[in-house]
Amino acid sequence: MTSAPLLAAAADDAERHGVFTLDGFPFWAVYLVAFCIVMARAQATYWLGRGVARGLGGTRLATFLASPRAVVVIDRLHRWGPPAVTLSFLTVGVQTVVNLCAGYLRMPFGRYLVALVVGCLLWAAVWTTVGAAALYAAIWLFLLHPVALLGAAALVVAGGWWWLRRRRARTPAEVETA
Repeated sequence: MTSAPLLAAAADDAERHGVFTLDGFPFWAVYLVAFCIVMARAQATYWLGRGVARGLGGTRLATFLASPRAVVVIDRLHRWGPPAVTLSFLTVGVQTVVNLCAGYLRMPFGRYLVALVVGCLLWAAVWTTVGAAALYAAIWLFLLHPVALLGAAALVVAGGWWWLRRRRARTPAEVETA
């Protein structure tokens, strides 16, 4: 079984629509949708944090906000404020906690909103360019060599597992100095 017809169709589609499109939609439309999605999600997380601060004391969310990871984020938000919110959008897995903690700490909404808009603009730019390129690369790799895509995915999972295991194995003294 050859993937030549599939590759030819994909190359023809890329020539007609460009690389940074999603099923023929222009870049700006994909960017705008990504921006709106992340803006809505981050706002919901912020207001959830505000709700917890207002009186949802015994909930699982309140317990999470007392966890070591959340305490570190809360400390950074106290120290850095809005820049921490903006920069959290360039990370994976931290932005939700940062937005939740910003709401929980009752960061003034005006300051939060400015940081949020800049962060969402950055997030949408990264995911509509780098994210789209990674998606197209995965599709091309799947069309050419599906086993290679599985191998690449296994390497990413193994690397993440190794990193998490190494991070959890650090001693408390190493964590304080980090």
